[in-house]
Amino acid sequence: MHVLQIHPSDNVLVALEDLPAGTVVHHDGAAYTLPEPVSAKHKFVTRALAPGDPIYMYGVLVGVATQPIAAGAPISQANVAQAAQDYEQRQGPATWTPPDVSRWRDRTFLGYHRTDGQVGTANHWLVIPLVFCENRNVEVLKEAFEKELGYARPEVYRAEVAELVRRYRQGAGPDELLEAALEASASTATPTPLFDHVDGIRFLTHQGGCGGTREDARSLCGLLAGYIHHPNVAGATILSLGCQNAQVEMLQEALYARNPRFDKPLLIFEQQRSRSEHAMLTEAIRQTFVGLVRANALERRPAPLHHLTLGVECGGSDGFSGISANPAIGHAADLLVALGGTVLLSEFPELCGVEQELINRCVTPALGERFAALMRAYAARAEAVGSGFDMNPSPGNIRDGLITDAMKSAGAVRKGGTSPVTAVLDYPEYATEKGLNLLCTPGNDVESTTALAGAGASVILFSTGLGTPTGNPITPVLKIASNSALARRMPDIIDLDSGPIIRGEKTIEQVGEEILDQVIQTASGAYVPKAVRLGQHDFIPWKRGVSL
Repeated sequence: MHVLQIHPSDNVLVALEDLPAGTVVHHDGAAYTLPEPVSAKHKFVTRALAPGDPIYMYGVLVGVATQPIAAGAPISQANVAQAAQDYEQRQGPATWTPPDVSRWRDRTFLGYHRTDGQVGTANHWLVIPLVFCENRNVEVLKEAFEKELGYARPEVYRAEVAELVRRYRQGAGPDELLEAALEASASTATPTPLFDHVDGIRFLTHQGGCGGTREDARSLCGLLAGYIHHPNVAGATILSLGCQNAQVEMLQEALYARNPRFDKPLLIFEQQRSRSEHAMLTEAIRQTFVGLVRANALERRPAPLHHLTLGVECGGSDGFSGISANPAIGHAADLLVALGGTVLLSEFPELCGVEQELINRCVTPALGERFAALMRAYAARAEAVGSGFDMNPSPGNIRDGLITDAMKSAGAVRKGGTSPVTAVLDYPEYATEKGLNLLCTPGNDVESTTALAGAGASVILFSTGLGTPTGNPITPVLKIASNSALARRMPDIIDLDSGPIIRGEKTIEQVGEEILDQVIQTASGAYVPKAVRLGQHDFIPWKRGVSL
């Protein structure tokens, strides 16, 4: 199988392997002689196109020809421009046939049960500044806590630098140092954490809290409240300067909006009311340690799968992402929705051109209208500064076959499966409805994963075709490779390979089932994702400016 037609109405075929010029491709009773080479992941047209003719992929409009394209010729940014279908009101009620979930009906995961009914897949303590002025103090606490508690990463690279220092002192020159084979010291063994039932103490820093708009401050406090309210969090230590826009009262208001009966430990320290920085940090250390002791009393217990909330994300996407990893994630999402769970689909700039499909899947007209309003407002902000959703694809995306945003979006939306849309959330709202939720975020990987966790995602499924180490401080992130070459090349960051779909060795449904099984193992603490092992604790709050 050399090529794939994703949808019967598509007028392009996807090359599943490198095809040299002159290759004769047979598909669906037709033969195509390729006038130029077509690289794997790229597409060629099935009939001659004139300027202005539409390009269809996944059954939707993804571009228009800008110059004549011969049948069998590849498409690229040199001969195709962005074009996307417009959207309007919902066209009829959403219908859905759920997949068979009998295999998982009685399955459970081992999670941390919170008093508000949520169940976490991890048990963390947070240390958070309300304003960037406190970032240094957060780093001081991190230095004080992590190594002593056994959460610090092995100092492999420090040991390697120490070895270079030793050789330099012995007289080694630049060439000898470059050729030196370095080995980590035995002292870099992974430490044993002090607390058996606390997965980590996470220190979040950011550049917000003051100097921006009041909207920025409210959004930041809403996001932080989502993290503190999150089922993967046992409690939090808050450092405040005192005079910033993001006041303690603003954070507390956001917390009680998410949970009127909020009862987790919330330790607040305000520097401008303290007699000294040393006194504040000493008291923060003492109270935080006691909070950790109490958090350690909680143990994992069985919970039904409907307590899981999946965030679905893609980053470093390639021309195979929408064919393998994304639809496999989408099938896992459909399985969880059918089991009564929650799925969050974000990255609104990467839903360009598939808005009508999502609007039609909304369970009420009002949800469709809210989604359309958020999309139009976001697009208007981008256009107001001379940008637009068409500028979303990165150089890596384009190089690997995603030449328009609508093409990228048509593949990206498949992460959300096929179930009805039950809620539409604006950033930084928290998910409360079961089923598929649309969450307004940028396409930026870290801003989006940060928002997914802030909305309650207890596990994040992250597809990638090019490779990215992105993780999150409180939510385990599973990486699903779109192709086996990536899985072999970057095994330290990839958790599951969906490449067998491309080779025809497995179906989308089979890989989706494997993904759900791995989610359950991860939620139970039995499998530790690669991003967690690497200590990839990425956290970037979105300021409501233009980020694609």
